[in-house]
Amino acid sequence: MESEQALSERGWLAAFVAALAVLVGGSIVATERVYDQFIWQYFWGPIYSDANNARCAVLTGDGVETLVTAADCRAAEATGAVAYTGYSTVSTVGYMVVLIFMIAGVYFLLERLDVGEDRRLFLSLVPFMLFGGAVRVVEDVTDAAVGAGVEPVISYPLNVLFISPVIYVTVFAITLGALLASLWLESREIAHNRYRAMAGIGLGVLALTLAYLFFVAATREYAEFYPQILVVDVGLASVLAYGMYAAADRYKPEINRGTGIVGLGILWAHAIDGVANVVAADWLPELGHPIDAYGAKHVANRAIIGVTEAIQPASVSAVIGTSWPFLVVKLVVALGIVWLFDEQIFEESPRYAVLLLVAAAAVGLGPGTRDMLRVTLAI
Repeated sequence: MESEQALSERGWLAAFVAALAVLVGGSIVATERVYDQFIWQYFWGPIYSDANNARCAVLTGDGVETLVTAADCRAAEATGAVAYTGYSTVSTVGYMVVLIFMIAGVYFLLERLDVGEDRRLFLSLVPFMLFGGAVRVVEDVTDAAVGAGVEPVISYPLNVLFISPVIYVTVFAITLGALLASLWLESREIAHNRYRAMAGIGLGVLALTLAYLFFVAATREYAEFYPQILVVDVGLASVLAYGMYAAADRYKPEINRGTGIVGLGILWAHAIDGVANVVAADWLPELGHPIDAYGAKHVANRAIIGVTEAIQPASVSAVIGTSWPFLVVKLVVALGIVWLFDEQIFEESPRYAVLLLVAAAAVGLGPGTRDMLRVTLAI
């Protein structure tokens, strides 16, 4: 009789194949409704548009056209399926469903490899989360080169590998390779600790990516370097994260009891994302940055800014900006996540708890790192 684990793995694989069959079959049978108005408009089209440095991409009977102005995009809605660069409500929900499903798949993989129950796995993955955000900026540099009339090093279709959400697959593949390499190094007694070996590989790929970005900033006219952005983002995020962690430890220690030092990592990851968004949206002129503000791409951030603009007096907005509630929400949600993962969860299913915490940190630290570095390079 098959083990419970094998049955679960078969069930996951069957669900994956079934979902793929529905999407492929639907695209063939009902192309306009399934592919044009769903897959293209909300998922592949935004990636294509982003990869070609456009505001939107239009799928018509004659092919695909990319447009760069909002007016042209709105006018094109009458001629075909228009996919706008960035996230929509539909794509956000879709990616959340996919993320949850893939977490289950990764859990089965970790069970097969017999890793993931140690909290040190979380700490060893932090460099890869930072790497994910940094390598996304490689594509931003490519867009900047195109805008400056310079031939980019990486162009379509290769640059799709560094665009959300495909970049998550790219980073996952590199991370999985690093994990397998670390296990091999430990089994051959070349490395004494798999987690340190993995963290070392992560720091290596992160260092190479940052070296490339800072080299571009130093040698190309289409990118600059504003270290004050890094200082403010990392400094303020670190102060906020540690302040919340220390306060919880002192006044309500049960919040941190389950996660320990990993809880600080969760708070820091989302503080980086929140602070980076606030700085990019509202603080740049005060920090001597040449760009007044960066627009918000994420649905939640745009919604929060819209509500703040509607209820906060304009005189107040002129002083403190309108994106600060996003930082507050990020910190509160992060603290709630830390509180949720109590000792009982780790005792019952430590591998699943660690995996969920990794996912929770990655969705904050990856985009936050990207936003922080993009603004630092003024691209």
